Amino acid sequence: MPMKNTTQRKGITIMGLGPGDWDQITLQAMKVLQEAPVVYLRTSQHPAVSEFPASIKWISFDEFYESSDSFEEVYESIVKKILELGQKPEGVVYAVPGNPGVAEFTGPEIYRRAKVAGIPVNMVAGVSFIEPCLHAVGVDPYAQGLVLMDALEINQQHTLTYSPSLPALIGQVYSAYVASDLKLILSTVFPDIHEVHFIHAAGTTKEIVEVIPLYEIDRSKHIGLLSSLYVPALEKGSSFEDFLEQIAHLRAPEGCPWDREQTHQTLRSTLLEETYEVLNAMDAEDEESMQEEFGDLLLQIVLNAQIASETGSFNMTDILQSIYKKIHFRHPHVFGSEHRENSAEVLTSWETLKAEERSLKENGRDEHKGRLDSVPSDMPALALAQSYQARAARVGFDWPNIDGVMDKIIEEMQEVREADESHLKGELGDLLFAIVNMVRWYNVDAESALRETNQKFLSRFRHIEAQVREKGLAMEHMTLEAMDAFWNEAKHIERDNETL
Repeated sequence: MPMKNTTQRKGITIMGLGPGDWDQITLQAMKVLQEAPVVYLRTSQHPAVSEFPASIKWISFDEFYESSDSFEEVYESIVKKILELGQKPEGVVYAVPGNPGVAEFTGPEIYRRAKVAGIPVNMVAGVSFIEPCLHAVGVDPYAQGLVLMDALEINQQHTLTYSPSLPALIGQVYSAYVASDLKLILSTVFPDIHEVHFIHAAGTTKEIVEVIPLYEIDRSKHIGLLSSLYVPALEKGSSFEDFLEQIAHLRAPEGCPWDREQTHQTLRSTLLEETYEVLNAMDAEDEESMQEEFGDLLLQIVLNAQIASETGSFNMTDILQSIYKKIHFRHPHVFGSEHRENSAEVLTSWETLKAEERSLKENGRDEHKGRLDSVPSDMPALALAQSYQARAARVGFDWPNIDGVMDKIIEEMQEVREADESHLKGELGDLLFAIVNMVRWYNVDAESALRETNQKFLSRFRHIEAQVREKGLAMEHMTLEAMDAFWNEAKHIERDNETL
């Protein structure tokens, strides 16, 4: 936004009162104040206003804050009023805290609308809240890569959206309520004991800087209209961007020879292996292992993205934008005005929206892909069967109740009994497919259920082996009845452990 060095007041003059006391107002702004017949203030709740000479006549918009339900309404009312006054022959002078172009909604919006309406606009800069806050904590924003955020915007989010490996200055922490909400969002990434700097009345004689743990910010006795929070960065390696840089370094000429040699195809088996290791950790409900394995899996995704970026085909930004748009498109009941009563309605809508996506992708192509074509054919057969069945069911291709499913299993078992050798494999496959369908009807994941049973079988069989060894016997010489006794013993041990 251009800042004109002029005190001309025809049209609209928007000026900054600086961050604090009267002596922090610029000479240019003082001249405007002293020459204006009347000055309109966004708010009189500013330290410099109490020091205005008696010769300065002013009118504040504080009443808008009292009569409106939201800041948006307040700012919209102020913008409309200033635009109206700016069209009068004498024009209008409008003063805001800090700098009218920094962390100030009304200044830029008035400027934008006035230009559209052909109303002259003069911007008189002021010192923003940023400079005295940084001076109070001794931070150089250029040396440390400072992030500037608004507490009210952060509080509308569900998690932190800026990189925690960069320091941040957060403005508008003007009440304990705002600080409490801000603490909750910051705590999704930062430890509760992370040391922060709570800055109050920066640039005034009442300036206070509290160095306190994050969890205490809403307990401060000094919170007010001039409160801001400086949040030091977490250690290197705490952000997604740090990880992207690390992987890019591995692939760089001075990086790792092995990583530089990898391609999408050479990483295929590793990606699959890491996926199964994640599943193992999830099956074991081992959260420590899950954390580690999720990281290993993420490494594979980022490494493949880096390889693609080097060929110019796509990069991580493309991946993120693609999935972001897809999630947004497929959740109109969350990000739009549509309503869904339950998860069944969500899944039905999901399939319809996916069909729309396919139609858009196929526009101009000869081939047509079906609803099941996007299911990866090299998935484990059990998972693939359940995925096929679930997708077909979402468009109504399903039994009306589970009785039909059970009858189908009985029918397939009979066909297995009657099958000759040449048809036995096919009939067994049909039986397995029907059993998977029953598992789906009970809302159980077939792959997970069988993996759990496999683990159970492994544990019990190991118990048999251990008992046989302990008795100095050989399994090959054991009877089935004797081994079955050890098997039942293992089952009793499992039940006893479950009741503990």
